Amino acid sequence: MSEPAAGRRVLLAAPRGYCAGVARAVTVVEKGLELYGAPVYVRHEIVHNKYVVKSLENKGAVFVEEATEVPEGATVIFSAHGVSPAVHRQAADRRLTAIDATCPLVTKVHKEAVRFARDDYDILLIGHEGHEEVIGTSGEAPEHITIVDGPQEAATVKVRDPNKVAWLSQTTLSANEVLATVAVLKERFPNLASPPSDDICYATQNRQAAVKQLGADADLVLVVGSGNSSNSVRLVEVALEAGARAACLIDSADEIDETWLDGVRTVGLTSGASVPDVLVDDVLDWLAEHGYRQVEVVQAAEEHQHFALPRNLTPRPQRT
Repeated sequence: MSEPAAGRRVLLAAPRGYCAGVARAVTVVEKGLELYGAPVYVRHEIVHNKYVVKSLENKGAVFVEEATEVPEGATVIFSAHGVSPAVHRQAADRRLTAIDATCPLVTKVHKEAVRFARDDYDILLIGHEGHEEVIGTSGEAPEHITIVDGPQEAATVKVRDPNKVAWLSQTTLSANEVLATVAVLKERFPNLASPPSDDICYATQNRQAAVKQLGADADLVLVVGSGNSSNSVRLVEVALEAGARAACLIDSADEIDETWLDGVRTVGLTSGASVPDVLVDDVLDWLAEHGYRQVEVVQAAEEHQHFALPRNLTPRPQRT
């Protein structure tokens, strides 16, 4: 049996939802449609969220897997996860109007990869094989980059010169996961070079920090986000590590199973960095209908970041 309604509450994580990079990427598609007209083609999901992708499709965006699928001379937008130089060349070969919605924090990692490769370092890229961000970063210097997926792989990875090794990471990983992997690498390679600043993006760290704060007090943590969203999946893991009895990833309120609430007094609620507020609001409404009307905000940080739009989305001056 569930606890009486009077004893039920929701701990709402803050910050949650859209980060500056995602907000910028979604705006890039919307502005691209305004400026160039439909259809505008988008290589891969602009961000990893089903609701966002469907909403943009309804406005005239066409999502494709490769730039080679875009008609010659059309407009293509590169997703927030970044693309390799080879993809930029493909777009140029097809005379596409390319708009780059890569998150500036991902671009930072690309530049670090280029710099280390120019100095002939072996680069150990901590991340998940096959993730779009990792593919894009690896493409900057494929002959120099080896993907390392966690401490186990760090213990066996081979390099040319143990004194000329650097590490970088996918921006959406758990900070603890990266630290554990780097610790193994540093033990093996004492002269391991690090990026100038942490590659885990501020939004990922802030959302994880909020979940850590509420996790120990929550019987159940609901993370709103899609299954292919790395940062959303990490939030589930962080919630469990922080002490939550259970944690579930859901795309929307429709996916909540009422049986999850059996014996649950406190529900923690957060959302991945590519999730619009409307989906969290729907979950709050659903929980209120089931007796969880008391909402307490758990604030881990404040965010004021804003990223400028690409230059080719600036409206063209009118001729007189």
